[in-house]
Amino acid sequence: MSRWPGWPPRARAAAMADGPSTGRRPLTIARVIGVLERGGAQLSALRLSAALRSEGFVTRLYAGDATDEGIALATAFGVPVETFARNAHLQWVPSTDFAEWLRSRLADADLVHAHMFGAWWAAAAAVPDGVPLVASEHNAVTWPYGDHVTQARAAAGRLAAFFTHGPAARAFAVSLGVPAGRLLEGRSIIEGFDARALPGLPCPRVTFAGRLHPEKGPDVLLEALAMLPDPPATLLLGDGPLRESLTARSRALGLADRIHLPGWVRSPGSYIAGASVHVVPSREEAWSQSAVLALGLGVPVVGSAVEGLPVTLGQGRGVLVPSEDPEKLARAIDELLHGRGVPDPGPGRIYAERFSPERIAPYYADTYRRLTHEERPTRRRAQAPE
Repeated sequence: MSRWPGWPPRARAAAMADGPSTGRRPLTIARVIGVLERGGAQLSALRLSAALRSEGFVTRLYAGDATDEGIALATAFGVPVETFARNAHLQWVPSTDFAEWLRSRLADADLVHAHMFGAWWAAAAAVPDGVPLVASEHNAVTWPYGDHVTQARAAAGRLAAFFTHGPAARAFAVSLGVPAGRLLEGRSIIEGFDARALPGLPCPRVTFAGRLHPEKGPDVLLEALAMLPDPPATLLLGDGPLRESLTARSRALGLADRIHLPGWVRSPGSYIAGASVHVVPSREEAWSQSAVLALGLGVPVVGSAVEGLPVTLGQGRGVLVPSEDPEKLARAIDELLHGRGVPDPGPGRIYAERFSPERIAPYYADTYRRLTHEERPTRRRAQAPE
């Protein structure tokens, strides 16, 4: 068990004293996350924590598991974090040890917001009665380390609200028996709508931003690019287990001089701004933060018609193609590169503006305040869900 940059005893009082004046008593949010790494769900939680300062909230972050990169990211957002363990798979696994570790840390919170199953299961076991507990999921839980649906159903009964970031996550919550009145739309803050392209980037160019993982489909993008008569320079922003195989495949396809892998970048908007096409070739995708960023920057987006992407790119905001169909993806990219069928950027920009910090922070702040007002003031020691 390792302790990372913590929350000194006087830090909470200092943060509350230094926070903005909202006319309300500052509320302390204990944010619990299954694994802290450089991922979309984690970025969503950190951006929200930072944005809520303007609403008068103090956030303490507790991670069941963490990578060095995740710790550094939290530090960059100015969010103090403690982590329980390493390589424990606590995104997917219920842990009574994690719950016991959380118990004293959640005791004086006004509200607990837990992200990922392992986090909200442990929080349900640790949070005192009278303290509202809310959960967030971005995808359906597929139980890669054993089926824990029985434990999930028990813990779900403790939730005051469940934020679902897409249709698959919502269906998962419904399957656990979460009442419709407790299901809320999960919304992620997107930053970078004012980004400007870095000097020296190739033009025309195609961009992709996300984990280099099969579910994100970067391999499908490579196959599609190889079908184009003159493939443009393409930036694959991100990192992950497919990096080496993508590099090898790009060489095999004769694309080695066209494909660039800058790795994970803190500000992808500086690469996406001014791009000819942004591609989201996912096999699974709840919503796509990178698609919304591209829409906000006025960049044409083509994406797979899976899960939440038809909502993100619907109503003419983007171009949808079947998942895992390189030929149709290539055709869509080629059309956009040649200026044919380019969506009007106006609706995309308007849609993207809904996810600015100024719009999302009040949405969560109002929900937190409502729930803390509704909960009973009496607090009792929590028991582990069966």
